[in-house]
Amino acid sequence: MIPALVFVASTGAALAQDVTAGERLFRTCSPCHSVGEGATNKLGPALNGLDGRKAGTVEGYDYSDALKSSGITWNEASFKEYVQNPTAKVPGTKMIAGGPRNDKDIADLWAYLKQFGPDGKVK
Repeated sequence: MIPALVFVASTGAALAQDVTAGERLFRTCSPCHSVGEGATNKLGPALNGLDGRKAGTVEGYDYSDALKSSGITWNEASFKEYVQNPTAKVPGTKMIAGGPRNDKDIADLWAYLKQFGPDGKVK
């Protein structure tokens, strides 16, 4: 008897991330945010070095007291929760427009953003 192989598809949190799709999604964020070499603060802060950074700490950006005192350290989970509904996650934040709402788009956007180090270079 030949043993059977079973493959199970999962729809859980481990979604494949697509950096190229995330870059396309970031275009909707770019009126307010920038990322990469030469990124500057706009209506929102530059997003270089986002992964592992404490919220409210980009030099030269005037954050709301709510975000500065939120205690958030950015990672995939905190980014997902915040970007889906910023004012629900941090009442009093300046960011009133959320980003993508579905898990796949958020994962792709995170994959794009987390590749940039604090200097704006791709890691």
